[in-house]
Amino acid sequence: MSLDNKTLTMQKSSVKDKNIKKLCENGYILVILLLLYLPIILIIIFSFFNTSAFSFRKGFSFDSYASIFDPNNSAKLTESIKNTIVIAVISAVIATLLGTIAAIGIFSMKKRTRRIVENANQLPIINSEIVVAVSLMLFFVTLRIPEGYMRLIIGHISFCAPYVVLSVMPRLMQMDSNIYEAALDLGANPFRAMCRVIIPIILPGILSGFVMAFTISLDDFIITQLNKGSTTGIDTLSTYIYSTQHTAGGLKPYWFAVFSIIIVVMIGVLLLINLRKYRKNIPNKDA
Repeated sequence: MSLDNKTLTMQKSSVKDKNIKKLCENGYILVILLLLYLPIILIIIFSFFNTSAFSFRKGFSFDSYASIFDPNNSAKLTESIKNTIVIAVISAVIATLLGTIAAIGIFSMKKRTRRIVENANQLPIINSEIVVAVSLMLFFVTLRIPEGYMRLIIGHISFCAPYVVLSVMPRLMQMDSNIYEAALDLGANPFRAMCRVIIPIILPGILSGFVMAFTISLDDFIITQLNKGSTTGIDTLSTYIYSTQHTAGGLKPYWFAVFSIIIVVMIGVLLLINLRKYRKNIPNKDA
C-alpha cells in the first residue's frame, strides 16, 4: 500500500471516529433532554384529555381546565395558591435582606474566619431537608412558637437565606474594594457608601438570590408539611396536592391543567427575561 493510500485511510478512519463521537455526544444530550422535559410535555398533553388514567379514550377536551373553576375545587385551590404566594413573597423578601447583609458581613471578614462562616452557611444547603424540617419542628416546640404562618415563614427564611448568601458572594468577590474605600475618603459614611456603592454593584446577585429564594419557598413541601400544624388548616399548593391525592385516591384531572398553567407561566416569564437581555445586548444602530 502506497503512502498516499495509507494517509487517505487514516483520514477516513479519523473522520469516522469523529462522526461516531459526535453521534454519541448528541445522543447523550438527547437522552438527558428527554428525561428532563418529556414528563413536563406529558403533563401538558394529558391536561387536554380530562383523565387521570393517562389514556386518550375520552378524547380531546378542555374539561380539566373548566373544572378548575368548579366551586368544589376553586375555593380550596385559590386559598392554597394564595398561601403559597404570600409565604413565598414574605420569606423571599426577608431572606434576601438577611442574606445580603450576611454576605456583606462575611465578605468583610478575614480569610480564615470567612472560610469557616461560608462552610457553616452551606450546612443547611447540603443537609437533608427532612433533617432540617424535624430540627425546625423541635425548635418551634421548644420556644413554644404558635402553629401557623409564623412557623412557616420563619422556617422558609431559615433555609432560603443561605442560597441568597451564595448568590451575592460572587458579586462581592468581583467588586473592587477600592471603590468603597474611595467613597469613604470622599466623605460618605459606611451606611451611605454601602447603599450608593456596594448595593448597585451587587444588585444582580441580590435579584438572583431573591428569585432563587422565592422559587425554593414556592416549591417546598417537607418543611411546610411538618411545621404547618395539624389544626391550623393552612395548606400551600404542594401540601394541598398531597392531601388531595390521599383523600381522593389519586390526582384529579384538573391538577394536570393547573400544572400546565404554572409551566406555561414560568416559561413565559423566562422568555420575557431572556428577550429583555437579548435586546439590551443588541447594539444600537443609531448610536
